[in-house]
Amino acid sequence: MKTITPRGPLDCRVTVPGSKSLTQRALIAAALAEGESVLLGPLASEDTEYTSAALRVMGIGIDNRGPDWRIGGGGGRIATPPEAIFLGNNGTATRFLTSVAALGRGEFAIGGGPRMAERPIQPLIEALTGWGVRIESVNHTGCPPLRIMADGIRGGHTVLPEGRSSQYLSSLLLVAPYAQTPARLTVRGEVLSKPYVTMTLAVMAAFGVEAAASRGLDEFAIPLGHYQAREYQIEGDASSASYFWAAAAVTGGRVTVENVPEPSLQGDSALVGMLAQMGCRVEKTATGITVAGPPELAAIEVDMGDCPDVAPTLAVVAAFARGTTRINNIAHLRIKECDRLHVMATELAKLGVKTTEGPEWLVIEGDPSRRSFAGAEIDPHDDHRIAMCFAVAGLAIPGVTVLDEGCVVKSFPDFWERFSLLG
Repeated sequence: MKTITPRGPLDCRVTVPGSKSLTQRALIAAALAEGESVLLGPLASEDTEYTSAALRVMGIGIDNRGPDWRIGGGGGRIATPPEAIFLGNNGTATRFLTSVAALGRGEFAIGGGPRMAERPIQPLIEALTGWGVRIESVNHTGCPPLRIMADGIRGGHTVLPEGRSSQYLSSLLLVAPYAQTPARLTVRGEVLSKPYVTMTLAVMAAFGVEAAASRGLDEFAIPLGHYQAREYQIEGDASSASYFWAAAAVTGGRVTVENVPEPSLQGDSALVGMLAQMGCRVEKTATGITVAGPPELAAIEVDMGDCPDVAPTLAVVAAFARGTTRINNIAHLRIKECDRLHVMATELAKLGVKTTEGPEWLVIEGDPSRRSFAGAEIDPHDDHRIAMCFAVAGLAIPGVTVLDEGCVVKSFPDFWERFSLLG
């Protein structure tokens, strides 16, 4: 467990690890490219190691021993692994590699830990089936583990039956250039987390394949092609940076995250705009973003459908704001590493924060005086983002202890070391 020490107004500069989302997308594009790519500043974490290990058994050469990684792409050729691919609770890799496996020949088995067996993947199964892929949920639950009887991807038109998780859509887009015929894709329903789809299209374009997309990101045409090996710079992770920006907000201090640029490919950088609405002062440059907290935070109402990973961070900040904050359009938090919407409500309540949880929204009653708050043991439910956002709460509430603090290795292995440097 980790007990957080409250601190006064902060004044510091920090860097964060590379973006997990960009690292995993660039790994896939580089693995499918012909020749050697170099990823500059990628994230070394539990999740990206699962992705790298799986790509290795699919025949891709990956040297990730240093700060920059070298990936020997297979030109779209995918080897059949001798055994099942285990991906822990890495939802992104499970969805991405399911489509990568479909490019191969032979039987692929993909699974993960107990929580992964509860995380839906049926919409991706249906879309791949529309492209001629033989794939099934082994337990007939619409969740992993999966069996893919791979024989390439036929292409043509397919339908993704719902856009609640952008990872389904990104998975299909990344492999579509290697279909046997030009691929088209239609998404039914609202596409959530649109910036992640835009990020995927940007990575594809950086590696040499331009896909055509409708304005609503619900219709796509992907030409046949091959990714080109290249050197690719990974931005600092905006989701990881969110905890440091939030730390400035709740302490009334000032924190600069030096390696998240403006503009950024990452939708989670939108958090700084929400903090500005709450009264924070925000400064953006090409090499970093600074947040300075106000004397008193103000409550807001926001739609976080496009940046759900930082909704828990905002919920913690909202506890210290004057008024009632309402976070809308976050039903997809329920299918993350844990049911983040429910867990945030219950764990904030342990600290004395009044919350109301709805099907797709969370309401937080702020107390800028902090007199109603008290320390407590926080259970992160094996979810890295829950652990890190409650570290922020501990900067302003004495006695906050985070259990199972090691779960941060999923995306930010040295989080506690960097967090301890705040001062």
